Amino acid sequence: MINSTLSIIILTTIISFPAFSNHKTIDDLIFQPAIIKTKNQWYRFITCGFIHADITHLLFNMLSLYMFGDIVEQAFSQIYPGLGTVMYLLLYFLATIVSVVPTYIKHKDDYWYRSLGASGAVSAIVFAGIFLYPTIKIGLFILPPIIPGFVFAPIYLIGSAYMEKRGGDNVNHSAHIWGAVSGIVFILIASVFFKGFDPLESFIRQVMDFMRSF
Repeated sequence: MINSTLSIIILTTIISFPAFSNHKTIDDLIFQPAIIKTKNQWYRFITCGFIHADITHLLFNMLSLYMFGDIVEQAFSQIYPGLGTVMYLLLYFLATIVSVVPTYIKHKDDYWYRSLGASGAVSAIVFAGIFLYPTIKIGLFILPPIIPGFVFAPIYLIGSAYMEKRGGDNVNHSAHIWGAVSGIVFILIASVFFKGFDPLESFIRQVMDFMRSF
């Protein structure tokens, strides 16, 4: 059975692959704040998440989504009975938009700025998974999955903030940061409307239990 995560991966791959060699497709879908502002092409807030710079960019994002997507989607099915899939897709597409809002504000008058990729939405899913299961083991670069999620998270955010400030690598680190934050905020806001689950209490309890195990 194809779940939401696999559906997103398939759709993103189908759109991204032809775009690697089709500059018109990239130009039509890429996130370009100045064009959005002048031509009201607001759809680019979404379409930019379905195209990637190259195969490595695509594989990294889709592999990260595959590793965490099922975990988050299954958790959502338990936390939000009957609405798990809806909430999962809502998080993914809201994060796609929200993660590049700061980028739009910063570069809306910069006609040379362009950004693409699902990194913001994928970061939201990864951090939602970490927030729900903070002791989940995660690998860091060449390291195997040995770092607890609650340790990896601040390292990732601090590193992304540093890289964003330094600049010069043609990567929208701001989208990574705001995507990650949106994943956590989404769950916190949703918990207000869905009683019976306190995500913050669950996060603290799991981290404390982990610390006591040493």
